[in-house]
Amino acid sequence: MIKVLGRRNSSSVQLVMWTIAELGLKYDREDYGHGHASTRTGDYLKMNPMGRVPVLIDGDLCLFESAAILRYLAARYGSDEFWPADPARRAPLDTWAEWGKGTFTEAVLEVFVYDVRLSPDTRDPAILRDATARLIPLAAMLDQRIGDGPWLDGERFTFADIACGHILHRYHSLNWSRPALANLGQYYDRLQTRPAYRDHAMVSYEDLRGSY
Repeated sequence: MIKVLGRRNSSSVQLVMWTIAELGLKYDREDYGHGHASTRTGDYLKMNPMGRVPVLIDGDLCLFESAAILRYLAARYGSDEFWPADPARRAPLDTWAEWGKGTFTEAVLEVFVYDVRLSPDTRDPAILRDATARLIPLAAMLDQRIGDGPWLDGERFTFADIACGHILHRYHSLNWSRPALANLGQYYDRLQTRPAYRDHAMVSYEDLRGSY
């Protein structure tokens, strides 16, 4: 059985858990990080030298970095629709997966840190202005890529949707000047119809408020 080490209100853990649920895999998850079991012990650092979550254990295999875990799970357990076997069909999706987990998620998390992790007395409005200026054009790029959808690969829901979509609950629930982007909004609505998304990506982050 797959084991995941990491707290469920981590966006990176949410990406992994959503993937596992979409693939219908059995798993066990243990809370690590931010008030739970320590990620700084010697045993944990042997599994993830960065001291972060998540860690995935599948038999004798131990992985860290959520994007790598997503690709592993998709390649090992996913269908050809979810993880195309043809490299020429998979590569464009992997481009958006890389962009979604890296560039786009990092920009959303800048706003998240300001709105949630910083205590009100330490917030500098200039930080939010700069973060918003970086995020808005990226959101517009994703909106354009989605188009009529319904998914990033048209009618096929793939690993790229998880890489780009796992952070959209935070994108839509944070207190910031979010632009009106119809395609992106409708895409988020469609994600919310997926039980695995509701269970694993739409997780409260209230206990993280003021934690920096």
